[in-house]
Amino acid sequence: MNQIVSHEEWLEARKGLLQKEKEFTRLRDELTEQRRGLPWERVDGEYVFDGPDGRESLADLFDGRSQLMIYHFMFHPDWDDACKSCSFWADNYNGMLVHLNHRDVTFVTVSRAPLEKLQAFKQRMGWEFKWVSSHGNDFNRDYNVSFTPEEMKGNVFYNYRMTNFPAPEAPGLSVFYKDGDGSVYHTYSCYARGLDILNGTYNHLDMTPKGRDEDDLPYTMEWLRLKDRY
Repeated sequence: MNQIVSHEEWLEARKGLLQKEKEFTRLRDELTEQRRGLPWERVDGEYVFDGPDGRESLADLFDGRSQLMIYHFMFHPDWDDACKSCSFWADNYNGMLVHLNHRDVTFVTVSRAPLEKLQAFKQRMGWEFKWVSSHGNDFNRDYNVSFTPEEMKGNVFYNYRMTNFPAPEAPGLSVFYKDGDGSVYHTYSCYARGLDILNGTYNHLDMTPKGRDEDDLPYTMEWLRLKDRY
């Protein structure tokens, strides 16, 4: 248990932490500016996805907006269920969609599993976001979130370095921009702990006394279940 103090002592300690929180906020704002200032790369790949509206190109996924966020959702074609961790993230998405749309942003998730599996799992989970299948194209491999069995015998390239990864699919987020001429540019991608900011539940837990409470578990998120399996 933490030290128990008077209100005055608590207030003094809280104000001390507030200064660090303000410093963190300023550093985060600076980092955000640097992120927006990164150079872009033109997307030359011809990616076609299977979606609820039929076959769609990457440019089609923008849905009339100039900015597109794609969450790389772990769902291998051979799996019966999607990744429980990606599902944990996805449980946070429904409420933000309309607000993103009104800031010229379209949000889509992409997985390698066939569309029928995606639609069935989406209905089971009660999600509203658009989910398309990259089954049959190289999108996941080009953005370093899918690995072959041969690659997994050693280290794979993930999160901008060679590392060991325990699954053939990995999570990530990629951001794209489409200009007035229809050209598409890749502006940003993040992976691993870079995705923490997308998970509102984790950010709430970080403010509680016990936090994420995962230190003594066999592995991070061992406690986690699909929301209909708790």
